[in-house]
Amino acid sequence: MSEKRKRVYEALLDGATEGFSGKALFDFVLERCPKATSKKIVRASLLTLRDPDVTDRNVLHTIYALAIAHRMDEVGSASDPDDDENPTEKTPVLRKLKKKCASDSAPAEASQI
Repeated sequence: MSEKRKRVYEALLDGATEGFSGKALFDFVLERCPKATSKKIVRASLLTLRDPDVTDRNVLHTIYALAIAHRMDEVGSASDPDDDENPTEKTPVLRKLKKKCASDSAPAEASQI
């Protein structure tokens, strides 16, 4: 593990052990490692989660929550030009399923008459 990542890892572990969580933990890590980026903090979080010596459930949960929150920030920050779609619009798969269900029920209705 590189020295920079180890410092971020130790700051994460120390902050979570002291009871910090969420934004407070993120700020604690940035205070101890001012050059740490969100990406580096997420990577160090994943290293912490894989460490067999870290067994405190609350610490692991806190670090996991921080990693997920900041990973989703990274994913959500990239703007997708194809994201202009209407979220209520049905997907092609749903349209096919509705057509199939409608065609399957039509013969059954005709045979009942």
